[in-house]
Amino acid sequence: MSTLAVHDHGVVHHEEGHEHHHKDTFLTKYVFSQDHKMIAKQFLITGITMAVIAMTLSILFRIQLAYPDKSFPLLEVLLGRFAPQGRIDPNFYLSLVTIHGTIMVFFVLTAGLSGTFSNLLIPLQVGARDMASPFMNMLSYWFFFIACVIMLSSFFVQKGPASGGWTVYPPLSALPKAMPGSEEGMTLWLASMICFVASSLMGGINYVSTVLNMRTKGMDLWKMPLTVWSFFLTAVLGVLSFPVLVAGVVLLIFDRSMGTSFYLSDIVLNGKVMPFEGGSPILFEHLFWFLGHPEVYIVIMPAMGIASEVMSVNSRKPIFGYHAMVYSLIGITVLSFIVWGHHMFVTGMNPFLGGVFMITTLIIAVPSAVKTFNWLATLWRGNIRFKPAMLFAIGMVSFFISGGLTGIFLGNAALDINLHDTYFVVAHFHLVMGSAAIFGMLAGVYHWFPKMFGRLMDEKLGFLHFWITFICAYLVFFPMHFMGLGGVPRRYYAMTAFPSFNKWLTINTFITWAAITAALAQVAFLYNFIHSIFFGKKTTQNPWNANTLEWTAPVEHFHGNWYGEIPTVYRWPYDYSKPGSEEDFIPQTVPYSQTMSSNLPHDFEDNPAGLEELKKWTSLQSTKEEVK
Repeated sequence: MSTLAVHDHGVVHHEEGHEHHHKDTFLTKYVFSQDHKMIAKQFLITGITMAVIAMTLSILFRIQLAYPDKSFPLLEVLLGRFAPQGRIDPNFYLSLVTIHGTIMVFFVLTAGLSGTFSNLLIPLQVGARDMASPFMNMLSYWFFFIACVIMLSSFFVQKGPASGGWTVYPPLSALPKAMPGSEEGMTLWLASMICFVASSLMGGINYVSTVLNMRTKGMDLWKMPLTVWSFFLTAVLGVLSFPVLVAGVVLLIFDRSMGTSFYLSDIVLNGKVMPFEGGSPILFEHLFWFLGHPEVYIVIMPAMGIASEVMSVNSRKPIFGYHAMVYSLIGITVLSFIVWGHHMFVTGMNPFLGGVFMITTLIIAVPSAVKTFNWLATLWRGNIRFKPAMLFAIGMVSFFISGGLTGIFLGNAALDINLHDTYFVVAHFHLVMGSAAIFGMLAGVYHWFPKMFGRLMDEKLGFLHFWITFICAYLVFFPMHFMGLGGVPRRYYAMTAFPSFNKWLTINTFITWAAITAALAQVAFLYNFIHSIFFGKKTTQNPWNANTLEWTAPVEHFHGNWYGEIPTVYRWPYDYSKPGSEEDFIPQTVPYSQTMSSNLPHDFEDNPAGLEELKKWTSLQSTKEEVK
């Protein structure tokens, strides 16, 4: 694909941008910035803040599960009316679970991950001055910030936050009088999600436009790093699936406020028959999961791209099966739209339809397996540098494998009917989606921290952070598989009312302490992150000896990314440890004419003239050898 000539006036753009740089006020540089690098930092810091809040909520409900009969006076001091006599109120327990899930899935793993790295890397890695629409990019962040504020404000309303689970199924979400968390808290949840989707759509349209229209000279699609491929396809997924959630939410608002019956029928509330006829909560499930399953891949695909890049750089090897990796990402993108029904096997759906969803679910495991084997082949016999980023990337692959294998159980309708809504499901998605995506995000933070802040993070603290988090994540989620197989249901406030579940109390206590230990490990990360921004060792332009374009940009930040002309791209991004090369890396900006000793015939598949030059050079070298 030929490169689009959108950078002919690159110097002019830069000079204008650099002029603006000197005139920037505090507000235009740090608050309402239109520079993609600053917006990436805003997404990252907001995402980390939301992750800390969500982690705190999870510790609170884990304490309840570990010690269901004990009172903690400190909880009453912290939570007030939501923890009378030092014991968490059952309704508030459901609110904690709901808001924890919502924040992690949408605000941390969608906006925090995609928002940060799509913004930081797409313009830098495709060779663009900025996003296609910097103003829309700024709006995308501020809609996300408003969504965060609205969601957190629900803790301060009279009846408390939404408490229908992060999937907000009707009738709990559609009837304001169903429970305390169905009132103002649920209204705020819905308003927050509409702002969040607006943010995601503005961001997604921007990412797609930038990748398609703003690549630098020589950067065709097959020379893009896997990070850009993953962000691009993630944006396509978001643009196509998020509007369906908005449709479902709007109908839910109608049911709540305007007396319609899209999701309600035959409801009896406090002994009173409600005037709702003809609706079905299963309609909401279809609309929610039509977003919900693509959402799983919106979360994990950026982590996959980051892991691919980090593993290739730190194993000093080309990524194994680049084309297969791209095609598997495309396969996941397409297939993710036809598997949503596997979340609904227990809704009484036609068994034939269930069989169709079961087959598509098992088929989507194939491209995921392709990626897994390619990662392992990339590591195989590599000259591996165990940097913190590399450890987190390998950890991401570990969680993806162990969590993905349990997905085969849940994708089978006959098994899922028994395991649905047990702790087995909690274990599965916290490993394959939660832990894997978080580890991909952390790999990206450690790897691109020098690009964002011009300094290096402390490696020893990075190693401490990795090992404690990695071990504790498995200690938290692996035992849940056995709880699920034992029939323990999720979202229960206390197991003590059921003698058959009492035996799991010691496991719940063990999980809670593992979770608290994991939370403490994040203190090391937060200290490392904040301290390194101001006092970390200053970085060089290309600290990891990587090939991609972002490491050709100056360390200091200015709006426009490069002085003068934007670099031209001549080769793919994974020329590591190439036989015949003096260095173990060859940046994308180095022409083939400068690396004749390491050029291979397949480097010139689309360039017959270049292949002819290589043959002449090889022949000349042979003649010289013979003369010697």
